[in-house]
Amino acid sequence: MRKYELVCVVHPDQDEAALNGIIEKIKGWISEAGGSVDKVDLWGRKRLAYAIRKQQEGQYVLFNITLPPTAAAALDQNLRFLEAVIRHMLTVVD
Repeated sequence: MRKYELVCVVHPDQDEAALNGIIEKIKGWISEAGGSVDKVDLWGRKRLAYAIRKQQEGQYVLFNITLPPTAAAALDQNLRFLEAVIRHMLTVVD
């Protein structure tokens, strides 16, 4: 098991209920893969450095997770197809 940080930039038009639904969906994928979510930190709405999909802002969410290394690719693939997530980055933490 490895520790990861996952940062997701969610579409700014998502309301609080939709954002919580996205967070729960991501938590579900992690637990299905045999991992665990150690901490979820909502950074809130921030201005982007450049426009992504014609959006100037995004809602940032940081996940500290523990995940088997083989499951990282599957999580990345699932996040690519989640339309509300406009960018994400999964990094290994030592």
